[in-house]
This record gives sequence, C-alpha cells and structure tokens, in this order.
Amino acid sequence: MDAAGLAAWFCAACATCSGASATNRGHVVTILSRSHGDRNVYPSAGVLFVHVLEREYFKGEFPPYPKAGDASNDPITFNTNLKGYPDRPGWLRYIQRSSHSDGVLYGSPTAEHVGKPTVIEITAYNRRTFETARHNLVINIMSTEEFPLPYQAEFYIKNMNVEEMLASEVLGDFLGAVKNVWQPERLNAINITSALDRGGRVPLPINDMKEGVYVMVGADVQFSSCLREVETPQNQLRCSQEMEPLISCDKKFRAQFHIDWCKISLVDITKVVPVYRERLVPGTGVLPDVGEYNPPSEMLRSRDYFTDFLVTLAVPSAVALVLFTILGYSMCCRREGVEKRNMQTPDIQLVHHSSIQKSTKELRGMSKNREISWPLSTLPVFHPVSGEVVPPLHPDNYETTSMPLMQTQTNLQNQVQIPQQQPSGDNYCMSTFRRLEVNGIPEERKVAEALNL
Repeated sequence: MDAAGLAAWFCAACATCSGASATNRGHVVTILSRSHGDRNVYPSAGVLFVHVLEREYFKGEFPPYPKAGDASNDPITFNTNLKGYPDRPGWLRYIQRSSHSDGVLYGSPTAEHVGKPTVIEITAYNRRTFETARHNLVINIMSTEEFPLPYQAEFYIKNMNVEEMLASEVLGDFLGAVKNVWQPERLNAINITSALDRGGRVPLPINDMKEGVYVMVGADVQFSSCLREVETPQNQLRCSQEMEPLISCDKKFRAQFHIDWCKISLVDITKVVPVYRERLVPGTGVLPDVGEYNPPSEMLRSRDYFTDFLVTLAVPSAVALVLFTILGYSMCCRREGVEKRNMQTPDIQLVHHSSIQKSTKELRGMSKNREISWPLSTLPVFHPVSGEVVPPLHPDNYETTSMPLMQTQTNLQNQVQIPQQQPSGDNYCMSTFRRLEVNGIPEERKVAEALNL
C-alpha cells in the first residue's frame, strides 16, 4: 500500500466516522433537534482510530450569531465520556486545542475490546449562549487478521503536535516516507501519543515550538538496514553524548518531519516473552452464610486494670530513680574540691588567673557604670616636667558623660606656669604649659618656649 492508498484509506475511515452508511447511500443524517440518533463507527483492533468532532456539525443546534456572517465565531467545546461513566475508556484520548478549533477522538483499541460496542456520549457546549447539544457515538471494534503486526517501530517527531499529526494528509505523508525506508507489504499506524503524556515538558510559546509526538507503526517484514543504523556503537556513543546520530535515510524525513533518532524504539513482538496474568473470577458480592450473630453474654466479669497500671507506672519510675541516684552521686559525691585543685596547681598559674580575674571584674564594673572613678592604670604617675607625683585628676563624682570627645581652645583648663631657670646673668623666664585631655586622659604638654624679654 503506497502513500496515496493510505491517505485514501484514512479519508474513507473519517467518512465512515461522519455517519455515512455504505449500504444505504440515500440516508443522510440531519440534525433537527438537540438530541439526535446514534452514530456508528467500525474501527479495527490494533489500528489507529481517529474521529473528528466538527464544530460545523453542531452549529445548527444553537441560535444564530447576532451578526450575519459571524456564525463561525461561536466558541464551542466538547465533553466526551463513556456512557454511564465520568471518563472515556483507557485506550481512547481526546484533544481540542481551543474553543474555536475542532475536537479529535483518537486511540488504538485492543483485541480484548472486539465485539463489545462502546458508547461515547459527546456533549457540545456553546460558550456564548451556554446551550448544549448531545449525541452518542457507538464504536464497534472489529477484529483483523493482520493484528498484531510482528515488527513495530516508534518514532519521536519533534516538530509536530498531536492534532497536526492526526490530520489524514500529514499522517499519510509520514507513512509514505516510512514505507520508502522500510519497504513492507503491510504498514499500519498503530498509535499516536503526545510527548506530554510521556512526561515531556510544555514548550515555551516562542519560535512556534512544538510539544512533540510519538508515532508507532507496524509492518510485516524485518526492520530495514537504515532503521538498524541507530543500534550501531558509533551512533549509540553519539546519543550518549547528546549528539545527533548519523542516519543515512534521515534526508527522506527531514523535509517535513524532524525525527529524534536517539528515541526510536524497534520491537520484535515475536521475540518478546509474553507475560500471562491470571484473572480473578469475580464473585457475587454476597458474603457467605456463617450462621446467626451471637453477642457476648451480659454476665461478663469486668477486668481489673490496677496491676497493669502499677506495672506501667512503677517500672519506668524505678529506672528513672536509679539513673537519678547514679547521676547525683557522680556529680556531688565524687567532686575533688577547690582546695585540692589549688594545691595541685602551680603558684604562678594561680597568680596569673587571679590577675586576669581582677582585670575582668574591673572591666565589667566600668561597663556597668560610667560614673565611677577612673582606674589608676589610666592616670599619669608623675608630672612630665617637674617630676612630682600628680594626684588623680578625676574624683569619684567626675562627670565623664558630659566630657566632649575633642577639646577646643575654650575647653582648656587653666594654664599652669612653671618657672624655668636660665643661665647665670640672665633674667628668669616663665614657661607656659597647657593642660590638655586626649580621649578623656589628662596630659600636660609644653606649648611655649622661654621668651627673651
């Protein structure tokens, strides 16, 4: 089957889904009410099934748009579910990109659904008038001798979305390219899955980026040498390094489809070991009869819990008391004492620690109260000129908080003049000193030299 034949087959399937009957061509489905008859479709097991929910089909159910020629602007959305259940069957998916686009039902039924009609309720919502229209879609799954095809290949197409790939002409072009590469006698599209359903990330809305789609196809012949090139060690190494592998037949797809060859999957189901699961036989849902219910006698003796209470409370208390006794004995009765410690400590170390302790107490006292007297260690011991012992200049009631940080000329204390002896025959001169304070510490400095009168 070539590409043209596949496209024709797909269009015929869509025409079948639209409700046209092959045996009765004169019968035309006309929408006359809000609830119309069932529509029957006949997909094959193991083959991709696509049914388009066209907005034009439901427009006659809703009032016309106020403006002439704008009827196509009505926003219409669809809700699909299995009749009697809130959701669709597991093999059937639905997608509608926006309220102004058609909806698409697609999926691949399996052999276990053959012969079981599946009724899908389709409800159309008009977002302008808030009215609804409903009809049923009856899916009759047919068996096929070609299912399952033994060789299946899954391709990941990066530049396509699901609704774009579901179009008959696009899918026909892809199957035609695969047929040229694979050269099978029978080739079918088995399933289509969005990359978002496989854990993919939503693409950024820039540069027309696509979400990607997985397309699985099946054939009746072995995989071609071109498809086997992905399994070579060179291409496997390039894939592990996130580089594009070198595939000779990629140019036959590149014009329209960008395939990620590192994600291709080739499966030969004839070599896959089947896993059989035993099905549980459903029961009747009725419990077996075990006789009448016999409640306990009213003459039961009450149980005494006093012993249990004592055991529960006494054992942890006894353990805690023993541990407390051991800890108290270790901390209080086994201490060596301060005197023994001092006797074993060298005197120089005790003096050193004592001086540190005194200095620490002095610094703590200074930090608590700034109104105390200045420590003797910060005062000059003798006069810098005369050599006389200088008494403390800061009494206990000295106000240090009002002392400026920088002394100006007006803040200086009274000048002190000390006579200085000159060489014999000359008159005596007076040397002038000014009493200054730097950082709160008084200091006498000489400010004038002897003057020649």
